[in-house]
Amino acid sequence: MTTLIILVKNYYKTQQALQWWSCRQSLKMFLEAEKIRDGLLQESFTIRRSLELLPEGNLELSANQIQELLKKFDNFHQSLAQLSDRLFPIYIQDNLPLAIQYLLETWFRSHSHIYFHLDMPNTWRHESVDRSLIILKTIEELLRISLPDVLTQTSIYICLQQQANVSKLIIKITYPDISTVIFYKNLPEREFICKTFGFLTSGKCFCSSNNLSVVCYLYW
Repeated sequence: MTTLIILVKNYYKTQQALQWWSCRQSLKMFLEAEKIRDGLLQESFTIRRSLELLPEGNLELSANQIQELLKKFDNFHQSLAQLSDRLFPIYIQDNLPLAIQYLLETWFRSHSHIYFHLDMPNTWRHESVDRSLIILKTIEELLRISLPDVLTQTSIYICLQQQANVSKLIIKITYPDISTVIFYKNLPEREFICKTFGFLTSGKCFCSSNNLSVVCYLYW
C-alpha cells in the first residue's frame, strides 16, 4: 500500500512538472510570435514602404537612400539570424559543448555583472538533436529561475563531463549571502525542471546546497 501511494504521488508530481514545462515552452512560442509581429514584420513593412515611396519612374537612388535601405536590410537579416538561433540553436547537431557556449553568450551579454566560468571539453560524443535541445532548454530554465533580478555578486560555474557511458553536467550558482541561498534553494520550479529532464531524457537531475552555493547535477 505504501509503495502504491509513493507511485501515485510521483506520478502526479511528474504530471505537474510536465504541465509546467509545457506552459513555459508555450509562453516562449508566444513571445517569439510577438517579436516577429512587432519586429520582423514591422521592419519588412518599413522596407516595402520605403521602396513604394520612391518617385514613380525614377529608379535611381541617392547614396543616402541606398545606405538607409542597406541598414534596414542588415537589421532585418540580423533579426532573422537571431530568430533562427533561438528556434534551433547553432552547433546543436554537431557539438554539444559549442552549442552550450553559444547559448550562454546571450547570458554573458545580458548579465555582465555575473561571473561565468565554463569548463567544456574539446571533443564530445554524438548526441541526438532532441536530447541536446532538452539539455539546452534545461540550462536556460535553471538559469532563469536561479538568477536574482537585482544586481548582486553572483557567480556561475558550468562543467560538462563524460565518464564511461555517462554524461554529466554541473551547474553551480554561488550567491552573495545565505538569505539569498535559502530563497533560491527550495524553489518548486527547480524540482519541476529536474523531473522533466529525467522524464524526457531517461536521465537524472538533482540539486543540493553547499554553503553559499546551489549545485544542480544532470546525468544522462
